[in-house]
Amino acid sequence: MAAAEAAQKIRVAMDQLRATGVRERPLVEVLDLSHQMADAMTAFFGSLDKSIIGEFRYLADFIQKARDEISGLQANDIKDTRLPGASVELDAVVRDTEKATETIMAEAEGLMAKEPTDLAAYKADVDAAMMRIFEACSFQDLTGQRVTKVISTLRHIEDRVTKFASALGVVDTAQEETPEDARKRELLLNGPAMNGPATTQDDIDALFA
Repeated sequence: MAAAEAAQKIRVAMDQLRATGVRERPLVEVLDLSHQMADAMTAFFGSLDKSIIGEFRYLADFIQKARDEISGLQANDIKDTRLPGASVELDAVVRDTEKATETIMAEAEGLMAKEPTDLAAYKADVDAAMMRIFEACSFQDLTGQRVTKVISTLRHIEDRVTKFASALGVVDTAQEETPEDARKRELLLNGPAMNGPATTQDDIDALFA
């Protein structure tokens, strides 16, 4: 029996009970109506179970799959370990770069201010300054290692999020453009180009000329 047909029988039985008081009807008729309602409800729930069991099973499988994917996403590891670690590495990159830049500029300015009256002494000063500049430039090795760690973290997050979105069939929804995004788009505030300046120095010189 289809769920709709069983539900209709239940409604009919209920209407019959409402039409006349139970006390005014013979016990046999009340029992008969109760029996009919019980049969209709049994058929209803039976047909209902058969019609939606596949949907419930699909939902259960989907929920389990989502739980597995969320567990595989390792959100706590990303939040508690990887992102804080990447932040520390980037802070160190900025700090070391700033320190090296200050050292190189200070040494260069010091050399430019010297008067080469005594060539031997001047050469010794230049050699010493060059050694300090070379030492300052060694920051780039540590910087490269730190940036590599950050890139590895970003790729790990990208890989996890991509797998999660693919497994659950996530589709991006349209997002309203913020005033900040609109300003960047209209004023072309995209930062430096990936493969070098899009505008050459000759173009800039010609513009100011």
